[in-house]
Amino acid sequence: MKPKTIYLVLCFVGALLPYWQFVPWVFAHGMNLPLFVRELFVNRVSAFFGMDVLVSAVVLVAFIRIENTRLSIHRRWLPVLAVLLVGVSLALPLFLYMREARLEQLKRPEDSPMPV
Repeated sequence: MKPKTIYLVLCFVGALLPYWQFVPWVFAHGMNLPLFVRELFVNRVSAFFGMDVLVSAVVLVAFIRIENTRLSIHRRWLPVLAVLLVGVSLALPLFLYMREARLEQLKRPEDSPMPV
């Protein structure tokens, strides 16, 4: 299986699994941000995971910026939006998919300049 296909499948998994837990919570509590943060940091174990995800999100945004400078990836704002709306679980495979597509595009001979 090609990496691009794997990343695309992981995008769906990365969006579905977090929302599978989040949507019922929203139905039960509404978009209560103070309660969400309180429950996220209710103990050291959950705080560990919360901090890990926050740091991972910052690292991912930095990675997106660095790779965009190197590869000029189109629509690089999509994974940043995915970080904000879902999280790293969607944004990372989405960015890797976009990066892989750009690398494939750069390898194509028709994109190369014609010799004179």
